[in-house]
Amino acid sequence: MKRVLTAVILIPLVILALFKAPPWQFTLLVLGVALLAGREYLDIVAATGLKPFRALSCLFLLCLFVACGAFVSMVNGSQVPAGVLAGSSIAAALSLLVVLASPFAYMIASMGREPLSDALADASASFFLLPYVGLTLFGLPMLRSYENGAIYILFMMVTVWVGDTAAYYVGRAIGKHKLAPRISPGKTWEGSVASVVGAVVVAIVLFHFLTPIWRGLHSVHLVSTSGYAYYMRSFSKATPDFPHAPWWAAAAFAICVNVAAQFGDLVESALKRGAGVKDSGALLPGHGGMLDRIDALLFAIPTGWLLYVSGYSGYFTSRGILIS
Repeated sequence: MKRVLTAVILIPLVILALFKAPPWQFTLLVLGVALLAGREYLDIVAATGLKPFRALSCLFLLCLFVACGAFVSMVNGSQVPAGVLAGSSIAAALSLLVVLASPFAYMIASMGREPLSDALADASASFFLLPYVGLTLFGLPMLRSYENGAIYILFMMVTVWVGDTAAYYVGRAIGKHKLAPRISPGKTWEGSVASVVGAVVVAIVLFHFLTPIWRGLHSVHLVSTSGYAYYMRSFSKATPDFPHAPWWAAAAFAICVNVAAQFGDLVESALKRGAGVKDSGALLPGHGGMLDRIDALLFAIPTGWLLYVSGYSGYFTSRGILIS
């Protein structure tokens, strides 16, 4: 019951932030999620007996998102004053330099550790936070800055959520063959297959009805026609029309995102089992910690980003108008 209530509260808030928060505010929200998940990751590292560099890790995570916010400003360069754009470029360059220097900073800091044999392990485990949590969540503000990026992220999240739900209920109902008993004894092949099937079905539906979904979101003021002024000059009532994605493209999207999400779930399970902890935290009733809630997305987001830039962006780019 707690699991359902938490989801009922969180999902509308996530959707509202995704569509209505200004770019800088959305980046800050994602940074907040990254810091919470990062703290839980470092707690898991500490549970293994290592001593992570918490302050340095938070600093580098912050620098990574400063660079992310600056990149988002540059992507939206035509809507940003020239002075702000120049400042964003400098901030991005400096922040990236700090992040690139992070491995050396960790190694220098680790020289003071006792015993010295723990130095490499402490530094490596601390640095892993940046690609595992930082670079993966970095993709959310970047994806959102593209045309209809918020809708693309919504499709990606719904695909992951439906797959996760299908795996949970089908696995509990008929699951008999263990997927990875050494890592996560509760997961089954039946649940995994159901996850893929559920994701494929919902993705085909979402991609097929992209234009009606856009219109529905527009009717509740979550998206606007401001980016389509060129098409609106002669029409008082019109909405963008999107290319129709073939079913196989939607299915391929779902399979790639779903498989990545399942690996993300398994990787976090492996980290927790290695540390001897059940949940990464207790922040979200019925869901565990923040890292427990976003573990699948940590692998799904970069996968979705690669799919978007490799051609799926075309399905989310308006080709004209529909008269309403």
